[in-house]
Amino acid sequence: MKTQYTFLILFFFIFSFSAFAQTARIQGVVLDESGKPVENVNITFSNGFTSSDKNGYYMLNVPANEDVRISFSHITLKQASQVVNLKTNENFEFNPVLKTNAEQLSDVVINTKNRKRSQGLENIDPATIRKNPSANPGVESILKTFAGVSGNNELSSQYNVRGGNYDENLVYVNEIEVYRPFLIRSGQQEGLSFTNTDMVENVDFSAGGFQAKYGDKLSSVLDITYRIPTKFGASAEASFLGGSLTVEGVSPNQKWTNITGVRYRDNSLLVNSQETESNFRPTFADVQTYFTYTPSTKWQWSFLGNISQNKYSYEPLSRQTNFGTIDNPIALLVLYDGIEEDEYKTYFGAFKSVFQATENFTLKFIGSAYHTTEQEYFDIFAQYRLGEVNTNIGSDDLGSVDFSEGIGSQLNHARNDLDALIFNAEVKGIHQKEKNNIEWGFKYTREDIRDRIVEWEVIDSAGFKINPPILNLPENDQPYNPYVGPLVPYQNVRATNYVKIDRLSGYLQWSRKDEIGEHEIWYNAGVRAHNWQVSGDNLDGKSQTTFSPRASIAIKPNWEKDMVFRVSGGLYHQPPFYRELRDMNGAVNPDVKAQQSFHIVLSNDYSFKMWNRPFKLVSEAYYKSLTDVNPYTLENVRIRYRAQNNATAFAQGLDLRMNGEFVPGTESWLSFGYMKTEENIDNKGFIARPTDQRLKFGILFQDYMPNIPSVKLYLNLVYNTGLPGGSPSYADPYVYQSRLRDYRRADVGFSYVLTENNAKRPDGHWLKNFKDLSFGFEIFNLFDNQNAITNTWVRDVYSKNQYGVPNYLTTRVFNLKLTARL
Repeated sequence: MKTQYTFLILFFFIFSFSAFAQTARIQGVVLDESGKPVENVNITFSNGFTSSDKNGYYMLNVPANEDVRISFSHITLKQASQVVNLKTNENFEFNPVLKTNAEQLSDVVINTKNRKRSQGLENIDPATIRKNPSANPGVESILKTFAGVSGNNELSSQYNVRGGNYDENLVYVNEIEVYRPFLIRSGQQEGLSFTNTDMVENVDFSAGGFQAKYGDKLSSVLDITYRIPTKFGASAEASFLGGSLTVEGVSPNQKWTNITGVRYRDNSLLVNSQETESNFRPTFADVQTYFTYTPSTKWQWSFLGNISQNKYSYEPLSRQTNFGTIDNPIALLVLYDGIEEDEYKTYFGAFKSVFQATENFTLKFIGSAYHTTEQEYFDIFAQYRLGEVNTNIGSDDLGSVDFSEGIGSQLNHARNDLDALIFNAEVKGIHQKEKNNIEWGFKYTREDIRDRIVEWEVIDSAGFKINPPILNLPENDQPYNPYVGPLVPYQNVRATNYVKIDRLSGYLQWSRKDEIGEHEIWYNAGVRAHNWQVSGDNLDGKSQTTFSPRASIAIKPNWEKDMVFRVSGGLYHQPPFYRELRDMNGAVNPDVKAQQSFHIVLSNDYSFKMWNRPFKLVSEAYYKSLTDVNPYTLENVRIRYRAQNNATAFAQGLDLRMNGEFVPGTESWLSFGYMKTEENIDNKGFIARPTDQRLKFGILFQDYMPNIPSVKLYLNLVYNTGLPGGSPSYADPYVYQSRLRDYRRADVGFSYVLTENNAKRPDGHWLKNFKDLSFGFEIFNLFDNQNAITNTWVRDVYSKNQYGVPNYLTTRVFNLKLTARL
C-alpha cells in the first residue's frame, strides 16, 4: 500500500510538471487613462479567454515560445492588443492602459469601488481606509460609519452588526479566518486591529445574507485580500500615536514576492484624556509578512504570518464624574490604589496553495495555526464618595462635592491566564462549466484551550458589606442592625478549564448567471454543515451537527435606470466557541447548542448620476428570527455568556447608504439605519438585547480646497442612540433596562499633500521619488462630546438607591501625522 501511494504521488507530480512545460503566464492590472483599475475587461487570445476582476487584475495562461496576440476589450473603452513571445514557465507582467471611448462613457459609470452587486457585498477602497481620521484607525473604523454597524467605543476595534455581538462576525484575510484575543475586557486593551491597511488590496463586507462558502457565524463577513507586489515599494507613517513601516518587493524572475509591515502604537495620548487620572502607557506592536511563490503558471504558494504583543499597564489615581440632573446634580469621587498589568501575545501563521488544474477547475489548500498567551492581573482598591455638587456659579468651589451621601470602597482582584492553540486544515474547489459555478470545501479545526480564572470583587458601602444578589443571604441593613450572615465577595469566580474542541465543517454551493429576455439574473444556492464535540478534563460533550441552507437571487432589469434587486437568506448557525461555553461562574458547559437564526434580506442597489457625477444608493431591509439563543451581558467590550440556550430573540431593521462623488474626484457617503432587537429569556417576556441600537447616522466626507487642491479634508461623523446600560454582575437584566446616553462622535483630519502636482514637476525633482508625501493634522472628538461605554454601580447608604454612574470615553485630542509612500 505504501508503494502504491508513492507511485501515485510521483505520477501526480510528473503529470503536473509535464502540463506546465509548454505554457507561460501573463498577468497584470488593466488601467484607464486616469490610472484607475477597470473591471470586466475581456482578455482573449486564439485559444483562451479571461476577464479582469473588480481590482482590474487578470491572469492568463498562454502558449510558450511562440508569438501570441493578446486583445483587451471593454464596452466603454477602446480596444488594445499586445503581441508576446514568452519562455516556458515565464511570468510576464503587462499593465495595459485603455483609452476612453467618449461616445459610450456617458452611459456607463467606471468606478473602482464597484462590488459584486449580485452577492450583496460592499467594497471599500483601501486608500479611503488609510485616510480616514479615527482614534483607532483601520478597516473597522470605516465599518462603523455603515448603517447597521455599531461600535460605541473609539478605543476598540470591535463592532456589532444588526443586533449581533462582537463574537458573531467573520473576518478573513486571504481566505484565512482571523481570531481575536480572548481576555478582552476593555477597549483600551485591544491595541491594533489585525488588519494592516498598508498591505491591503481589497476589502469586501457583507452585513447579512451571505453565501454558504463563508463560515458559521450569525451576523457579518469581512473579507480582506492582501496585495501581491509587482515592484519595489515602501511606505511609512509617524504620528503622536505611533508609527508604521511597510516594504514590498519582487524577485528578478518575478516568482517570489513579499510585503512586510511593522506597526507600533502608544495610546497614552488618548487614554490620558479620560476623566480618570492615571499613570498609563498602553503599547502595542506587531509584525506581519506575506510571501508568495509562483513556480509555474498552475501553482502558487503563499505564507501569511503575524506576531503581535499588547502590553497594558494601568495605575489609576483619581476620578470625578458628575451625573444626575440639573435640579439634582450628583458627583462620584474616587481615589484609587493598585495597578493592572495585562499582556497578550499572539502568533499566527498560514500556508496557502492554489493549483490551477485546468482553466475550469481550481484547487486550494489552506493550513493555519493560531497561538495566544494572555494574562490579566490586577488589584485595584477604590474608595468612593457620592455627594451633592456645588452649583453656585459665584462660588470658588463650583463643581466640588459639598455634602457626601455615601462613602464606600471596593476591591477588585484578578489572576486570569489563558493559553489557546488553534489548528485549521482546509481544502477548497472551484468548478466552472459554461454559466455554472460550483464551489465546495472541507475544513478540520482543533482548538486546545487552557484557562485559569481567579476573579473576585468585594464591595463595602459606608461600613457594611454588600452581598451578591445571587445568594439567599440574611438582609444586611447595617449600621441599623448587626449583620450575622457570612462574609462573601460580591463577585467570586474561580475555575480551571482544559478544553478541546474538534470541528469538521464543509460547504457546497452553486452559482449561475443567466438572462431572461434582456434582463440579467444571478442565482446562488448552497448548504453548510458543521459537526463539533467538546472534550477535556471532566468534560464529555455530545457530538452535535448543524445544517445551514442558504440561497439568493438577484436581477438587473433592462431599464433606463441602473438597478439591481436582490433577495437572500437562509438558516444560519453559530456553533459555540470557547467563550460561549463558559458561564459566568467560569464553568464550561460542553453541551451548549449552536445559536440559530433564520435570516432574510431584501435589497436594492441603484446607480445613478447627480451633478453629472456617479452615485449609488443601497437599501436593505432585514429580519432575523433567533432560537437557541445564549444570553450574555456586555461590560465594555467583554462578553459574559450564561452558557445556556434558554432564550429566543429577533432583530429587524432598515439600512440606507448613499455614496458617490459629492466633491469631484473623491468618494463620500451618508448612511442611516434603524434596528430593533429584543430577546425573551426563560419566557419572561421580550426585553432589549445588549446591542439594541435603534438609530444610526454615519457620514464619511472627503473634500479639498478648490484654490489649494493640495489641502485635503477628511471628516468622520457617527451618531448612535444609546445602548442598554447593562447591569451589575449577576443581576437580573429584566430589572436594569435603562440606556446610556446617545453616542456622538466627530473626527476630522487635514492633510497637505506635497506630491499633488508631481506631474507638472520636472524630471529629477526630489518629490518625484514619492507617490505620496503628506503632513496631516487630526482632531479626534471635534466637539468634545462626553460618550459613555458602561456604568459603574454605586449605592447611597441613606436611601439604599443604586446609581449607574457612566464611564466616559475620551475627550478632544489633537494629533500630527506624517505619511510617505515610494
